[in-house]
Amino acid sequence: MLKVRDTTLNNPIEKTKIVEVAAAVLQRPDNSFLLAQRPPDKIWAGYWEFPGGKIEPGETPYHALVRELREELGIEVQTAYPWVTRIFTYPHATVRLNFFRVTAWRGELHPHEGQEFAWQPSPSLTLPRGERGQVSVSPLLPANAPILRALELPALYAISNVQELGEQEFMSRLEAALHKGLRLVQLREKDYSREALRELALKMLPLMRQHDARLLINADIELVREIGADGVQLTGAQLAELSVRPDVDWCAASCHSAAELRRAEELGCDFALLSPVLPTQSHPGVPHLGWENFAMIAMGSSIPVYALGGLTHDDLQTAWQHGAHGISLLRQAW
Repeated sequence: MLKVRDTTLNNPIEKTKIVEVAAAVLQRPDNSFLLAQRPPDKIWAGYWEFPGGKIEPGETPYHALVRELREELGIEVQTAYPWVTRIFTYPHATVRLNFFRVTAWRGELHPHEGQEFAWQPSPSLTLPRGERGQVSVSPLLPANAPILRALELPALYAISNVQELGEQEFMSRLEAALHKGLRLVQLREKDYSREALRELALKMLPLMRQHDARLLINADIELVREIGADGVQLTGAQLAELSVRPDVDWCAASCHSAAELRRAEELGCDFALLSPVLPTQSHPGVPHLGWENFAMIAMGSSIPVYALGGLTHDDLQTAWQHGAHGISLLRQAW
């Protein structure tokens, strides 16, 4: 499957029939993932891609995934989570790729179509910052780049809670969490002055760098650039106002509806938070989405979506089952 031009929302696609495809990101417990090389007798022979294939009439994307992995790789899928959906244009067709993360299967990989396999290390855990998003095989189908970037994102996105914990206690808990594997943090302290927030961010950054973790700052795009943080978490108001994606490494968006999530995609955000999923301590009485509504909104998203609101670490698998990339936690993170 040669994906030549990404047409996901940022560019208009031609009004033509869309070919539906199921694609698999096979992940081992260490989060390494599988790429397969197209066999010599097929178009674009030698190119590396995520395994999968066309969805046949009457099939759901999941059932097509199960069939394709059985036919191509000789394995039986046991656990697969819906993930992101991206549209690409080939020279001959427009294709919608329905990606699943496959975390458990039965059987040993066998090249039923003569293809080669290559396991790639998790970009979020083992590669230096400058080498993330790169793979050891080539040529790689060019439109896989957004998928590789999305795989850099960890399952947990923590939100700071300095106001309740106090700065000294928060820094202590941040260091402990980083030692345990936390790799993505949003600094959001709405009662802090800009100068106080800047000072706190400058204290956090060396610790984050030591553990090769990322720090995103809520709303303040200029502060991100000023101190060299990793990115910004846009508010709903910023989503509505901005016409161009901020020029930062990572750009995330806070969303509460399908319209806001679509806007985040249009703006070119790397990922989104969708909330509140469940009732929250910080906003008692505020209507919440529930898991079914969360799944309906997240379905078909071209960017990874984190579930936020009233969750605990125990909700991670439920979030995956409903199409989330992971969960975002405030109090529970610390």
